This record gives sequence, C-alpha cells and structure tokens, in this order.
Amino acid sequence: MDKDRIKGAVDQAVGKGKAVAGKITGNRGLEAEGRAQQATGRVQSAAGKVKDAVRDVLKK
Repeated sequence: MDKDRIKGAVDQAVGKGKAVAGKITGNRGLEAEGRAQQATGRVQSAAGKVKDAVRDVLKK
C-alpha cells in the first residue's frame, strides 16, 4: 500500500471531522476547510491507487 493512500485516508477522516464540527457550530470557514481537506484526501488516495497499480504491473 502506497503512503499516499494512507495519507489520503487520514486527510479524508480529519476533513470529515472538521466539516461536521463546522456545520454543528455554524462555522462556515471550518466547514469549507474540512470539505477541501476531504477533496485533497480523495486525490491523494487516487494517486496512491495509481502508483500501486503501476507497481503491480511492473512486477509482472
């Protein structure tokens, strides 16, 4: 498993927490920051999946 996939998963989880906290408290900035961090995490996870796939193909 690529480190980008792990970091992406962490960013998604932290971002989700921020978004929920922002929504509960009415802090739109925190909510937006959380959603942006979730999106960043999804991109990192996707990049990690691509790296893993390339690594698997090169091993064959």
